[in-house]
Amino acid sequence: MRVGADFRPAWWLPGPHLQTLIPNLLPRRGVRLRRERLELPDGDFLDLDWGPPRRGPVVVVLHGLEGSSRSPYAAGLIRRLAMAGYQGVVMHFRGCSGEPNRLPRAYSAGETADIAFVAGQLRTRLPDRSLGAIGVSLGGNALLRWLGEAGEAAPIDTAIAISVPFDLSQAALRMERGFSRVYQWYLVGRLKRAVASKCGRMPMPVDREKLPHLNDFRSFDDAVTAPLHGYRNVDDYYTRASSRQWLRGIRIPTLILHTENDPFMTPGVIPEAGELSDAIRLEVAAEGGHVGFMDSLGRRWLERRCVAWLEDTVGGS
Repeated sequence: MRVGADFRPAWWLPGPHLQTLIPNLLPRRGVRLRRERLELPDGDFLDLDWGPPRRGPVVVVLHGLEGSSRSPYAAGLIRRLAMAGYQGVVMHFRGCSGEPNRLPRAYSAGETADIAFVAGQLRTRLPDRSLGAIGVSLGGNALLRWLGEAGEAAPIDTAIAISVPFDLSQAALRMERGFSRVYQWYLVGRLKRAVASKCGRMPMPVDREKLPHLNDFRSFDDAVTAPLHGYRNVDDYYTRASSRQWLRGIRIPTLILHTENDPFMTPGVIPEAGELSDAIRLEVAAEGGHVGFMDSLGRRWLERRCVAWLEDTVGGS
């Protein structure tokens, strides 16, 4: 089902960029986190940051590109989950927890094996607790792709995906236009620094001399992301890793929140109703930016909507 979102943007945050930037610049109250390291079968590790202990359902938060538990949206979600009685936990993708991972590979928009591993571990460890997941941006794309692959075998009970780049190729093209190039410059710069640092610690199948010249997502993904994660090239990566073609396979209750003015992509990447399985509710707002959704009172509608969905699908504490 595709419907309009019940969201009214703050009048003092017009346009896509203020809604995108201001929520990340305003101070946020966080909560104390407890770190847990999970060893992976391939010799690498993942770090989980657990929110305050709660008795309610467990909700895993999957951050976006170069995000972490310190990202304002992640910190806000964990705090709001705790207030509502949910046990929140941030799963860091490889290399995003503040400590470099051990292998040349890192993470990508098509990463599903690590999500499956964490979900399986939590389901085994906490068999009597309901389990949900919230994926943001890149994390949302990976979550939806995993759910589509898993179908009825998905070991979680509910999911939420926010500001998802459903079509990675179209999203990359959008980031080369207008002010969105500023976001691209910032994010690609962070990615290049991380890879350069890694090249100094271990052998990498990457030409380090080319790194300074990789100034957009498409060139970076072609030279770095694709070869590190088993894709032939950037087109193979974008085609196979995009979540849009996996949506019909999702079988658990899933809420997708999106805006038509997301500066990280065009409205054309938003799936039509016929592309969705019966388990999906896609709510599209005309405005709200990328992971913004600040309403007329300056509050974070996004967090309230996530908690309301969880209450409807897995209940409270």
